[in-house]
Amino acid sequence: MAQQVLDETVKQAIKQFTEMDEKICHFTNILGLLGWDARTYAPKKGKPIFAKAKGTLSTETFKLSVSKEMGECLDTLSQPDVFEQLDSETRACVRERKKEYDKSKQIPSDVYNEYVILASNANDAWEEARAKDDFSHFQPYLEKMIDMKRRFAEYFGYEKHPYDALLDEFEPGLTVEKLDPLFCDLRKKSIELLNRIQQSPRKPRNDIFNQNYDVEKQKEFAQFIIGKLGYDLDAGRLDETTHPFAMGINTGDVRITTRYEPENPRMAVFGTIHETGHALYEQGVNSEYEGRVIRRGSSFGIHESQSRFLENFVGRTKEFWTYFYDDIKAHFPHQLSGVSLEEFYRAVNCVEPSLIRVEADELTYNLHIMLRYEIEKGLIAGDIEVKDLPKVWNDKMMDYLGVIPPSNRLGVLQDVHWSHGGVGYFPSYSLGNLYGAQILNKVLQELPDFYELIQNGEFMKIREWLRENVHQYGKLYTPAELIKKVTGEDLDAKYLTDYLEQKFTKLYDL
Repeated sequence: MAQQVLDETVKQAIKQFTEMDEKICHFTNILGLLGWDARTYAPKKGKPIFAKAKGTLSTETFKLSVSKEMGECLDTLSQPDVFEQLDSETRACVRERKKEYDKSKQIPSDVYNEYVILASNANDAWEEARAKDDFSHFQPYLEKMIDMKRRFAEYFGYEKHPYDALLDEFEPGLTVEKLDPLFCDLRKKSIELLNRIQQSPRKPRNDIFNQNYDVEKQKEFAQFIIGKLGYDLDAGRLDETTHPFAMGINTGDVRITTRYEPENPRMAVFGTIHETGHALYEQGVNSEYEGRVIRRGSSFGIHESQSRFLENFVGRTKEFWTYFYDDIKAHFPHQLSGVSLEEFYRAVNCVEPSLIRVEADELTYNLHIMLRYEIEKGLIAGDIEVKDLPKVWNDKMMDYLGVIPPSNRLGVLQDVHWSHGGVGYFPSYSLGNLYGAQILNKVLQELPDFYELIQNGEFMKIREWLRENVHQYGKLYTPAELIKKVTGEDLDAKYLTDYLEQKFTKLYDL
């Protein structure tokens, strides 16, 4: 009799939990749509007012995620003897919601509401500060945001470094202790390779992109290329924004944005390919997961592995441009007149220390991430204050890349992440490179004609491999479990360092 009562209790808990999970997902879908609107076409004057409405809905979503009912369901379903009886999808949902519950329960609802409103207003302040090249306009908002994130770290708890609590939000299980030696090794090898490249006499042409590329033609090419790569435009759209992003509203609505600059067509081309990688992941998640917390990607690092995979391991190959070169020349016949495929390929893979992270080449990109990582650690630990950021940023740019930004717009104000509270996100980009290189190694084993497929424009076969092995699972597996399932190994940096060494040794005749 007791077992029968327990069974009924469990069934009721599963039913109630599933309903709450779906409700939270529905609210999250709406909040995602509001976020996309705020960062694309929302009227400027309405943003501060609408931020309060967004804060209200976010707070209600938050309250549901930490409600007494949610807690009771999680208590029942996370009991070891019960948890093991659940199907794999429900187990994953319980795992994700319980982790969220345990953390969020520590945050007072009024503090969370204050945070959501701050993030919305801070994003607007960042956009204005960036446009005016005025860090002082953004400074008070960022000071409040860093203070808030320090408080969150204390709410969440940590063993050794307060930054660990924030890292875990984006990459479960990651700590400063694990990341420091990884980045130290990657930095050392990257700088060694960069020094050899700078001494090489074989330099790519620098004049190819130093001319005007019509923005309307750039838009046409961007629309053309994303369709070829497998992005379903019936389940998404491409828009413009200050800082490109992808937004998964639901499995049938995954939107991407990009930025166009007349004097820098690479920004739109590779930025669009990057966001398409994110979108293919979201569009490829098992549709049966809609309305469940596992509908999202496994982690931010895994998500970045998919965007960086498409942008770099596909989009920067010679085979890719062998297929697309006639098309881009047709869009820009004057600009590319007399430019050979080899010259164009080498130009899009030029290695040169630069000011802007999103424009950085594959090799120096990770140095941009390490700079931000060091700053974030210092901010959260209290070793760096917001008022000193412009100088700290410029000093570290000189140390890491040997260049100094001539303005804050090209320096400390270039990224949107801190404005909306994304402290702890930046390491995900380099983790994405690490995951992506390891996945590439597996792809080459199972699709030995990988580069031939790219050269022939058969991108659907590559997309389907990624969908079958990575995309479909959403959050069913943790990132550590997923990389082990996909590649048979734990994360190993050697695949990225080997890839970079091989690619640029050949390009620069080292």
